[in-house]
Amino acid sequence: QVQLQESGPGLVKPSQTLSLTCTVSGGSITTNYYYWSWIRQPPGKGLEWMGAIAYSGSTYYSPSLKSRTSISRDTSKNQFTLQLSSVTPEDTAVYYCARAGWDGMDYWGKGTLVTVSS
Repeated sequence: QVQLQESGPGLVKPSQTLSLTCTVSGGSITTNYYYWSWIRQPPGKGLEWMGAIAYSGSTYYSPSLKSRTSISRDTSKNQFTLQLSSVTPEDTAVYYCARAGWDGMDYWGKGTLVTVSS
């Protein structure tokens, strides 16, 4: 059973960089052909896919967030990380990490609320 767990600060100040880590257990992030994604949901709004890192290490980003987003991984710890720079209160959301395979996103973390506020 694959499990994902998000971790990171729950409060970030405007203009700073938001950094979250997803720790994966029960499966390797280098296993063919899975993609490890970050998704967020602002209060009262729908889900927004932010980007992903592939089993190969290749990265993919939402065009609307590409200039501010970076996803990396630490294969020794079986973790992948999201960094979102120059945050504003509009970046307040519940942030999820998830695994995507050929049939869609099959495993999700529970999500973590990040509030951007001074």
